[in-house]
Amino acid sequence: MSGVPDAVYHLDRDWVLTYVNAAGEALLGCSASSMLRRRFLAVFPDLAGTALEGTFGAVLADGRPRVFEYLHERWDHWFELRAYPDSRGLTVIVRDIDERVRADRRRDDETRQLTAVMEALPSATVLVDDDGRILTANRAWVSDGELLRSSGIEPGGVGDDYLTSMARGLRAGDHAAIAAGVAHLQAEPVEGPAGSFDYEYSAQLGSFASWFHLQASRVEGTPRLVITHTDVTGRVRDEQVLAWKAGHDELTGLPNRSTLLELTGAALASGPVDGPGTALLVIDLDGFKTVNDSLGHQIGDLLLHQVGARLADQVRPGDAVGRLGADQFLVLARDCDSAEAAALAFRLQTTFSLPFATSGVSVPLTASIGVAVSRSADVPDAHQLLSDADAAMFAAKSSGRDRVHLFSPGLREAARWRLEVATRLRGDAIDQLVVHYQPVVRLDTGEVDGVEALVRWQHPERGLLPPDAFLSVAEETGQVIPITRWLLRETTRKAAEWAAQGLPLRMSVNVSARHFSTETLVRDVRVALRDSGLPPDQLVLELTETSVAEDPTRAEDQLTVLRSFGVRVAIDDFGTGWSSLAQLFALPIGTLKIDRSLLTAAERAVAGETGAVLSAIVGLTRTLGIRSVAEGVETPEHLRMVRDAGCDMAQGWLLGHAMPAEEVPGWVRAVHAAGGDLCALVLARCAVPQAG
Repeated sequence: MSGVPDAVYHLDRDWVLTYVNAAGEALLGCSASSMLRRRFLAVFPDLAGTALEGTFGAVLADGRPRVFEYLHERWDHWFELRAYPDSRGLTVIVRDIDERVRADRRRDDETRQLTAVMEALPSATVLVDDDGRILTANRAWVSDGELLRSSGIEPGGVGDDYLTSMARGLRAGDHAAIAAGVAHLQAEPVEGPAGSFDYEYSAQLGSFASWFHLQASRVEGTPRLVITHTDVTGRVRDEQVLAWKAGHDELTGLPNRSTLLELTGAALASGPVDGPGTALLVIDLDGFKTVNDSLGHQIGDLLLHQVGARLADQVRPGDAVGRLGADQFLVLARDCDSAEAAALAFRLQTTFSLPFATSGVSVPLTASIGVAVSRSADVPDAHQLLSDADAAMFAAKSSGRDRVHLFSPGLREAARWRLEVATRLRGDAIDQLVVHYQPVVRLDTGEVDGVEALVRWQHPERGLLPPDAFLSVAEETGQVIPITRWLLRETTRKAAEWAAQGLPLRMSVNVSARHFSTETLVRDVRVALRDSGLPPDQLVLELTETSVAEDPTRAEDQLTVLRSFGVRVAIDDFGTGWSSLAQLFALPIGTLKIDRSLLTAAERAVAGETGAVLSAIVGLTRTLGIRSVAEGVETPEHLRMVRDAGCDMAQGWLLGHAMPAEEVPGWVRAVHAAGGDLCALVLARCAVPQAG
């Protein structure tokens, strides 16, 4: 055994050394001759009474070999001893394992330290050796393993192969990505900087899917890996909720504008060039604001939810219904030509034939629907298609509501005009505005009491435009506020100028409901009166009843302030809205302007009842101390009707058209020169037979 690197000794049954090899001599640092034929404990007296003596004795006694590790305390050195019995005694092979044992001890200490750290971690964590097996796992890993076991999946534990354990219940793609990341870390040189690997995956733990963030890091100076699995289910679900909310309408749960535009773009891009097109239908509920104003937004929201559900029930398989916002919905119809799109629109319109019931209230609704269909020659642009459908809806709304309108190229021009108006109103258009003035006449004396200011746009290319051509766009864009501010300055200045010329005409100016929301109306009126010098009682602010109904509390607060320093307030177009009379007359108003539609209705009433409605309204205003003004007086019959009803004042084409400011003084002086009773003058003129 001279070539064996380990130390070899042989003892007979009397514990006398009979053989020592060269490695044995080197280990003890003495020659074989000094040891042979001497008793073992005489050569190694410090081993007497130790576990080594007991083990050797046991081997000699029972004849069974032993392999054990032994710490030589005096030397503080670890050895591995292998004791093999034979017929003559005992052969002992001694191997120096001090470096290995101490390395193992250091590694075990590190493992214990890592285990202690891992136990403090809330995330499921394992320590994986260089052979890929789990050395230790914390309580969170064990707890997650119990959930896996409840789902029929055997979890991985200490001693198991980590990647094999992870393969159970994990998608193949996720497992492959994790295996590649682990392999990359294991291939790193131990002496190099420790790398890390991150990955997110989902797994079925118990009844629900959970999401985890895996982070694997190599322990510095070793091939072992610490792999942490942090439960990020809450964060992922929050992200999913946010993503869903970003693409859906929160009220109805339907896809929102951005999602539908994405779907439309995909449909346009994938559709055949020579096949059916892609259709968009914009559905706008008619007068829904009135529902909100009268029944409240809570009921309005419930109705919108019902509308969305009804529309979704009526579309074809594969079509999509979404909400654009407010009271507008959008339907995407794939593989659809114009005829099919129109048929779908009319079918959707029948959705509104039955009232909507909620909270014990039955509410009838109608809708205006615009339809646009892509053509093979069109550029597949979702935004343009939506713009075309919106233009068609606007045409349906303008033609009387509760209509279906198919897009035509002319509508695109109308949409461009609205865009031009919006753009110009933000630019220099306000410098192109002019004011015309329509006389307001007292019915008891026929005197001209004042004028109503009516704004016009002197367009550089289109000429003089009426308010209908641009004010609705100004309302939508908010530009009506600077227009009204300009109008207040211009009209109060003009009224003060006429008063200085001996023509004290009360000035009526229309004010938008948007001015209430900005809460600048009081300040703007004060500034205009201060700069012009016009007495406050010579200014009348006219507001429609529907505009006041949008925010009655805010309107009442501001109107009360204006009334307190003398400005008069009039409700315009009375009879066209749905406001509560109690709510309306609670406001500090001084004048009620009766819309021409009531005159027309009264004119068509059954004989014997003509004027009854007007008389009732006028009687109510007088009881409340409010003046009444009849609008739209265009015929002698109208004039006689409003006088018989007891109206205080009137205006209309019969009494005087709106005219530029420079014509007003001459016209008023001409009336004065003719006696001052304009009512008598126009009736006399109408009674004169016209020359054949």
